[in-house]
Amino acid sequence: MTPALEPIRKIAAYAICTDSTDRVLLVRASSRSGTPGVWSLPGGAVDHGEDPNHTVVRETAAETGLSVSVVGLRDVLADMRSLPHRGVTIHTDRLLYQVSVRGGTLCDRIGQPTDLARWHTVAEAEKLLLRPFTARALGMPSGPIDLRPDEAPEFPSFHAVPGPDGLHRAQRFAAYAVATDPDGRVLLTRVADGYPGAGCWHLPGGGTDYGEQPGAALIRELVEETGQRGRLIELIGVASHRDAASLGPEGYPIDWHGVRAFYRVVVDSPAPPTVGDIGGSTSEARWFGREELEALPVDRLTEVTAEAVQAARLG
Repeated sequence: MTPALEPIRKIAAYAICTDSTDRVLLVRASSRSGTPGVWSLPGGAVDHGEDPNHTVVRETAAETGLSVSVVGLRDVLADMRSLPHRGVTIHTDRLLYQVSVRGGTLCDRIGQPTDLARWHTVAEAEKLLLRPFTARALGMPSGPIDLRPDEAPEFPSFHAVPGPDGLHRAQRFAAYAVATDPDGRVLLTRVADGYPGAGCWHLPGGGTDYGEQPGAALIRELVEETGQRGRLIELIGVASHRDAASLGPEGYPIDWHGVRAFYRVVVDSPAPPTVGDIGGSTSEARWFGREELEALPVDRLTEVTAEAVQAARLG
């Protein structure tokens, strides 16, 4: 009988960078990596508390020698990879950014997880062995993902572990909806007592489950929290927020780092909101007209809600 592999989650940010002739910048995994010889977009894991915008700049400089600036967010996706020799499966939430080069000199690296950085035409890239998320980002067919379960396992979406200062810390990826109906009303939920931001109005959504894609997670959460069935329209942006000592139902302070993608969602046939997850983090759901939304004091909105409403140009 094969022993179960320990579930691990991480958040990572990557650069989609092209030059004046439409060549794309790729890096090759070295023999020190788990996928030697495979090419991918430059990037890597988001450190605890780090804004993914900073991650993609830092990692691209380290892997290629080039200084880049972020132009915009292109996509957010998730995949899983099994590493039986390490006894783990890794679920990675990947943020893909369009970037432009500010300066620097392309360089190779010795003794690092990536050893080469090169510009490739699309025709050249099609002949390379690419990581599945990289192939997808470049509009090419991708090979099979190492592990994709038929159903998401019953694993928590995060693990709080002791940090170097002794305080428990956790990093969580979540997806939220700026959901509107045909009349332009906006759907909000109220945070239940005992949770950070209790009493404030929040976007419907929440942490994605292990093995779950952000879009699918969002539509699921929308039904569970509000009883509404929505249609995913577009990715609006990503917010990063660290609460160094958040107190929730765990009963002890946790140094939380949340990375949250928010999407525009349309509810074509709105219904009176109903909270299906009784006893959870949502105590109420309600449709707000634009004037009602604008009249809400800022301190009655959660941080991610205020940011997403502004990005969606609703407030």
